[in-house]
Amino acid sequence: MQKPVYLVAAAVIVIVVVSAFAGIYALTRPDSTTTSTSSTGPTDVIQVVAAENFWGSLVSQLGGSHVNVTSIVSDPNTDPHEYESNAADARLITNSQLVIVNGAGYDTWALDILSAENTPNQMVLNVQELIHQSVTANPHFWYSPYYVNDTVAAMYKDLVAIDPAYTSYFHQQYANLNASLWLSYMGVEAQIKQKFAGTPVASTEGIFVYLANATGLDVISPPGFMEAVAEGNDPSAQDVATMETLMMDGNSTVHVLVYNEQTVTPLTQEIKALAAQYQIPTIGVTETVQPPGTTFQAWMQGEVDSLYNALNATPLGQ
Repeated sequence: MQKPVYLVAAAVIVIVVVSAFAGIYALTRPDSTTTSTSSTGPTDVIQVVAAENFWGSLVSQLGGSHVNVTSIVSDPNTDPHEYESNAADARLITNSQLVIVNGAGYDTWALDILSAENTPNQMVLNVQELIHQSVTANPHFWYSPYYVNDTVAAMYKDLVAIDPAYTSYFHQQYANLNASLWLSYMGVEAQIKQKFAGTPVASTEGIFVYLANATGLDVISPPGFMEAVAEGNDPSAQDVATMETLMMDGNSTVHVLVYNEQTVTPLTQEIKALAAQYQIPTIGVTETVQPPGTTFQAWMQGEVDSLYNALNATPLGQ
């Protein structure tokens, strides 16, 4: 399958970004002269802890040589919803200057440590609170390019607040990261929205919802089915029957099935097998950066390219 064609001439890229998609993913660049009265003065390295490695990858790229980032949840074989913290995690969080948590019930263990330790002068970035979502919201915020942009901007401001002496350096890192996010995967999401908006797709759980919203795809899986699977519960018999029927109707009804590779159950395997049997393309997504050593945007690019290819391979309208 061919991957989407990218425009490589710099001038053309600028025109596309500014004219065609500027309204879709506007990247607000903070004033490079930003300062903060809460500064602790110049430091060689800012100690940062991210509860999950997707946020850790982004803040590491922002801070560059002036941060030391530890991401606690990164095991590709672990369901992050089931992570249990330990004494080493508590020490890491307590000794950090900046802590980044996802919120929305995704990393309650980290919030419990923060509450218990209450470290003076420590900065905490809670993504759920930043984007004004409730604690019961779908927690997979990193799959929304809009929320990623908001979070990266907040990370930038926090690093500047901790060490304004390196404002110019952080500002350049911020500009580089924004460009990389767009060129690696956000621009492809915009292409998918232009070409496939309204296309019906299915997902075994809600991890895909934010990405579907960004690309204009229509998730037609029963919400109760996706929620139950995400929470480790058994969906209702009616929701299971509906999901099975969607698969058996083939790609005339569902053009792609998306499944969570880190939440594998007999039921999700059955749904995936039905999709294959009835010639529905499937793609897997994950809840942590895969492989762990890669960057956030390379991880996203792989998943978004797979989505584009799966949609492109489907005989729409049949």
